[in-house]
Amino acid sequence: MPILAADIGGTHSRFALFEQGPAGPAPVGEVCRLRTAESGSLAALLARAWEGLGAGPGDVDLAALAVPGPVRDRTYCKPPNIAWDMDVSRCAHDFGLRRCLLLNDFAAQAFACRTLAVDQSRVIKPGRADSAGTLAVVGAGTGLGHCALTPWGGDQVPVASEGGHAAFAFVGPEEAEYGEFVRRVLARPYAHGDAVVSGPGLSLLHRFHTGRELAPEAVAAELTPDCPTLVWFARFYARACRNYALTVLATGGLFVSGGVAERTPALVDNDHFRAEFVCSPSHGPLLERLPVRLNTNRDSGLHGAALAGFLALERGRPAVPGEES
Repeated sequence: MPILAADIGGTHSRFALFEQGPAGPAPVGEVCRLRTAESGSLAALLARAWEGLGAGPGDVDLAALAVPGPVRDRTYCKPPNIAWDMDVSRCAHDFGLRRCLLLNDFAAQAFACRTLAVDQSRVIKPGRADSAGTLAVVGAGTGLGHCALTPWGGDQVPVASEGGHAAFAFVGPEEAEYGEFVRRVLARPYAHGDAVVSGPGLSLLHRFHTGRELAPEAVAAELTPDCPTLVWFARFYARACRNYALTVLATGGLFVSGGVAERTPALVDNDHFRAEFVCSPSHGPLLERLPVRLNTNRDSGLHGAALAGFLALERGRPAVPGEES
């Protein structure tokens, strides 16, 4: 029996049915794509997804839902960028599902890096990955996601993170001026990663440099290789990636994910990004060795959620270890 995989984001949500194939999870049929804000609850979103998939809860063995926020007790999440919370502790009663698990959306992105979903990923910086080492994923979309996948006892364990809500490190007086601009405009005590390296962050940075307020898509359309918006954003994105790679010691390499770079690869595939990524007084040689790839598969979160779901079934429990925050 197939499982339902979902990648629920602050802006868009994707759903698909998956079966376990010889090379890993394989989608069955088309992906159902919905705007998250058009539903007033998780139950309403799932109802629309079943309609779009032409299926129902009784047609699947398990639902693996990747959600944009910290997961508590493997069943509850209050996403910072969605108006409603998610509670599947009574999934059979509320949603008609046999079994259900929640995992952080970037845990799904990390699992996806162990599937065929990243076969067409783009090399940003070559290197030599340690197949037995920790793999890191950082991605800008509505917010800034982080996750690591680390080997442990023959297993792959996701290490959840809410690093996008940590204070962002600015360097030098010009960047400090921008940090104060972000803090003032957003009325926050400090600028954090979600506000700097994200779609909204791209718009805010462009406003700082040009005085114009544009949507992220409009900003991306007018970027040139050496314009201040691109140069600064590439530097900030690389800094976020470098800091996380060092934090988790990502000798297995790092994947850049998320809609911002997937839609506009020039924001990360440039020398400004590469120079900032390896900039470290003490660990430059280590960072030089780490490969960085851009995951251009916008449905990779579905593949990662599906892999987590099938692993949960194999282990005999509808949960993913290491997912609590």
